[in-house]
Amino acid sequence: MGVGRRMKKQGPPEPLDEAHFTRLKRKAGMSVAESRSESEQFKKKRQKSEDIKTNGVKDKKKQTEKNNNTKKSKNPINDIGPKKNGVKPKTPKAISHPGSDDGDFSSDSDGNLSLSANENGSDDEFNGFSDIEDSNERMNDDFLDSEDEFYDSADDHNNKGHIFSEDEDESDAEEKLNLANIAGLSRKLDEQLAEEAAEADAELQEAAIQTNIEEDIPQVFSDKSLLAPDLQLLRSRITETIRVLEDFSKLAQKDRSRADYIAQLLEDICSYYGYSPYLGEKLLNLFPVKEAFAFFEANESPRPVVIRTNTLRTHRRDLAQSLMNRGVTLEPVGKWSKVGLQIFESNVPLGATPEYLAGHYILQAASSFLPVMALAPQEHERILDMAAAPGGKTTHIAALIKNTGIIFANDSNKARAKGLIGNIHRMGAKNVIVCNHDARSFPKVIGGFDRVLLDAPCSGTGVIAKDPSVKTNKDNIDFLRLPHLQKQLLLAAIDSVDHGSKTGGYIVYSTCSVTVEENEGVVQYALKKRPNVKLVDTGLVFGREGFTAYRGKKFDAKMTMTRRYYPHVHNVDGFFVAKLRKIGPTPKTTNTIDKPLDKETPS
Repeated sequence: MGVGRRMKKQGPPEPLDEAHFTRLKRKAGMSVAESRSESEQFKKKRQKSEDIKTNGVKDKKKQTEKNNNTKKSKNPINDIGPKKNGVKPKTPKAISHPGSDDGDFSSDSDGNLSLSANENGSDDEFNGFSDIEDSNERMNDDFLDSEDEFYDSADDHNNKGHIFSEDEDESDAEEKLNLANIAGLSRKLDEQLAEEAAEADAELQEAAIQTNIEEDIPQVFSDKSLLAPDLQLLRSRITETIRVLEDFSKLAQKDRSRADYIAQLLEDICSYYGYSPYLGEKLLNLFPVKEAFAFFEANESPRPVVIRTNTLRTHRRDLAQSLMNRGVTLEPVGKWSKVGLQIFESNVPLGATPEYLAGHYILQAASSFLPVMALAPQEHERILDMAAAPGGKTTHIAALIKNTGIIFANDSNKARAKGLIGNIHRMGAKNVIVCNHDARSFPKVIGGFDRVLLDAPCSGTGVIAKDPSVKTNKDNIDFLRLPHLQKQLLLAAIDSVDHGSKTGGYIVYSTCSVTVEENEGVVQYALKKRPNVKLVDTGLVFGREGFTAYRGKKFDAKMTMTRRYYPHVHNVDGFFVAKLRKIGPTPKTTNTIDKPLDKETPS
């Protein structure tokens, strides 16, 4: 705050004249030397004004008592005489009171005062002298202060308070600012602003490094001395590496090859997401680097909860209304399905509602709808589900053919077959025969089916969000054993189909894996071993085409008719669906089933 308007108009007050105080002290009977010594002491004790203000109330009480005692002890007659310093006091004039005729003063020839004979008015006659003495005492004690304290003109100014309203807003400290203080504050403010500007520049440079505003070459290669991975550092480094690989010629370090960046990215992804190096590399090679990152990220969040309406017992609209009445938030899973409902929120356990127990719906992943939709079963057909447990696909087939025809639901695991039987009964499927055979034994056990569905056992790389243990428990042995088993099962499925069926002759092969070895590689093997089959359109309205070439391997040109599904693209579990049609009998020179690698049965 600046100077107030009062100060601007009046200007600073004139300095007090010391001669004025000297005259006042002489009137009070003090010598010039005493006046000067008092002045020096006044200057020294002026610093104690703050303490005097604090104890002002107590000092005033003590001063009042002291003045009263002084007045009582003094004799007004004796005080009229000459002072020690030789200065004659002035003779006061008699003070006449209006209407008072009690007596008056007179003077004799010696110049001494004489009093009137009226004793009753003696006190009144000396009132004038006592007033003079009182004024002198006040001059010495109150104005010039006692020996213990000195007069400070600032006290009067402070006690008077503020005259104008703007003075109340201005503190005393601000009014006492001089040019030196203002210059110091200005210099301090400039230093503070310079420091803040330097910090802002440092933050801007750091942000430029992080976001590469200046297109600096990112340093993405890790320090091997780091003992534990920093997840935040790993994620930022993954992002930087992907950015470099997308514009390699411009952003890459000159002494680093593309293989170095790929190796660094693989190491960071395996550390960040918890994959084994073998599986991490296999999945990374399926996609461009940016899409691979999206795939790994999608596997960290679960897929939506989906239920399938059992059209043998109810309709989707009626089921949705019943569940909404129970506080379930849902909507149709998509235009591609007429029976699916996606659940967003439920106040009741979906596996214990009256509708569930009555078989109106089953909890089933949306990706599991796809193989049955591709199979497109027709009424009164003989259908084989080679790996049927837990029964979601089997009951879906039964609903599509409206409990007509016959379904053979096979599963090699007896424990899983129990759950299969339970779901078949609950869902009201009456045309199902449950069997427990090694699926590779078909068609020796039974054959001549119109359609066969083979949802083959697989590595589960498409359902990592549901089973994170897949990240570390699959190795190269698994990816040799599983494709071999899948090839055997697919050949058995082809041989179990009647090529002369008027309505069928179709085989659908599906897995919940995204690896090429378990999908396109198996189908390509079947096409080579069974020249009497060919790929046909799946009839599915969405999904990506299968690979026709992968890492130097060439596949059938019609492999584009197969469909791939990814969690980061379609928001369903990773899945593969291929549909084949048997167009002739199996050649006699071809072995029906290749010898198995081991005695394990499909799970």
